[in-house]
Amino acid sequence: MGCRLIRGLSGAAVFLVSVALLSVRHRGAQETAQYPELREGMGQKDLQVHPPEGYRTEGSLTLGDIFIAVKTTKRFHQSRMELLLDTWISRAREQTYVFTDEEDDALKRRMGDHVVFTNCSAEHSHPALSCKMAIEFDTFLASGRRWFCHLDDDNYLNPRALLKLLSSYSVTWDVYLGKPSLNRPIRASETLPNNQTKSVRFWFATGGAGFCISRRLASKMVPWASGRNFLSTSELIRLPDDCTVGYIIECKVGGHLLPNALFHSHLENLQLIPASQLMQQVTLSYGVFENKLNVIELSGPFSPQEDPSRFRSLHCHLYPDTSWCLQAVGW
Repeated sequence: MGCRLIRGLSGAAVFLVSVALLSVRHRGAQETAQYPELREGMGQKDLQVHPPEGYRTEGSLTLGDIFIAVKTTKRFHQSRMELLLDTWISRAREQTYVFTDEEDDALKRRMGDHVVFTNCSAEHSHPALSCKMAIEFDTFLASGRRWFCHLDDDNYLNPRALLKLLSSYSVTWDVYLGKPSLNRPIRASETLPNNQTKSVRFWFATGGAGFCISRRLASKMVPWASGRNFLSTSELIRLPDDCTVGYIIECKVGGHLLPNALFHSHLENLQLIPASQLMQQVTLSYGVFENKLNVIELSGPFSPQEDPSRFRSLHCHLYPDTSWCLQAVGW
């Protein structure tokens, strides 16, 4: 089945991917209309590649220490999730859990008990998103793993780059890694008792690029992030789930975002990433940016028509021994 998908994506498959790409534009428009605070472009809060002094690790880390959560919804199971399952998830299946809103036998067959049907709403609203994030968070806590990493269903994750990055941080520290989507801390009004409010400001890592949290920090977040507490906390500031994570860490726990340049979302111009550096990035994405198709620039082995997201071609550069890469013409 995977071979058939690779050797010649049908017109229907290309159409589905194109619809998925355009849906990113629609989703972004929804977010900026509903949450005007998120309208600014990608921020550059002292973006790092290596950890600051004081966060360096002592000891070893394996991929098995990392809990990778992928958030999706039923209508993207075919157009997005099959792409991820064929590519990077195939290299990190035991570490990856998929969180979705409706049951799907095909997804269940491929992921087994690593797919979690949340019964959350399929809407792209902050209560629905917070519902999924809370279940992701609690599933991570129950796993006993040392790191929690959240991704969206339009992210390509490089497991080796992720392991290298997290290995450079000590799990004895409160670590919150990701990329901000604003060039300044976001401002929000926190609801207080007796119809009072107060202004708060904090940095957050955009969920569209992925983010990671150490278990030590996650354990401190429990009073505000576990179970229904996450939704209650989200209601205090009336912002999406990724903003709520930043709010909990910076305003409730007293932690700080450590911005990292190796995470990428569709909110930035992905064509600006040099091809020579693509293999070192932790996450990449695809979508629409400034009304244009926004994908990484990468040569072969598949054409843009066969591989609109460029994820399959990227995967072949990272893992050239993949069976369907070996069968690609001229590869």
